[in-house]
Amino acid sequence: MKPELFSQGREALRPIIVKKVIEAGHDAHHGGAWKIAYADFVTAMMAFFMLMWLLGMTDEQKRKGLADYFAPTLIEYRQESAGSNGILGGDSIIASGNYPNRMQQTGNRSIVVPHDATGGPSEATPNAPTPESRFVGVRESIERAIRGDPGLRQMQDHVSLTMTADGLRIDLMDQARFSMFRLSTTTLEPEAMRLVRAVAGSLSGLDNRIIIRGHTDSRPYPRGAEVNNWTLSSSRAEVTRQTLLQSGIAASRIYRIEGAADREPLIAEAPLDPRNRRISITVMP
Repeated sequence: MKPELFSQGREALRPIIVKKVIEAGHDAHHGGAWKIAYADFVTAMMAFFMLMWLLGMTDEQKRKGLADYFAPTLIEYRQESAGSNGILGGDSIIASGNYPNRMQQTGNRSIVVPHDATGGPSEATPNAPTPESRFVGVRESIERAIRGDPGLRQMQDHVSLTMTADGLRIDLMDQARFSMFRLSTTTLEPEAMRLVRAVAGSLSGLDNRIIIRGHTDSRPYPRGAEVNNWTLSSSRAEVTRQTLLQSGIAASRIYRIEGAADREPLIAEAPLDPRNRRISITVMP
């Protein structure tokens, strides 16, 4: 064989080499556990923001109602209290309102009102009278005295009865056509004197203490005058006190007299209104 042919045959018969690459083994796939955890997180955040939105949209009364709805009931709480499941249920026998029975050791379904809770009036004691009911008789007595006297009947508009925190306040006030006192003086007009005595007669059967307060309007006095609204209101209160004593009211019942000048107007929007000039007789409870 010729060398040339041999050389060509070697190139034509060159072997084909196949290289096999074997990859190293990998860990198992993680799966979808992280997706579940992420979904739980997103759901919790949505619930949280929904709760915040609901709390912002409701008022205090509705929130309290929701809290009471989800709170454990008194029956559920008492089922496991006072030794019903173990020694006193882990509580003390002298715990406040937590022992359902006085003479037995255990109790299973008792509803107990704590001993320090407050309730309504007892059946054994009559209902305590309210301040309004206590002074109904006084109000009716004054109204009868005014209606029964032809001279006082025309002065019904001068009397106002109001329940206050201090008691029953009886206002004897001026009107545009009539004044209780002579202008800028402490002298009671005759009709006003009869009205004060009629009030004293209605209060004579009581032992309640009395507060007398004088009031004026906001009309100022000239500069340098010896009298002002403070001295005038207190002096008129003193004259009213003397008239009550002369009409049968015991001196010990007079708790105090005051002059308020124009600081407590009855008609606040009209400081010069004649109704602001008045004498207040307050019957304390």
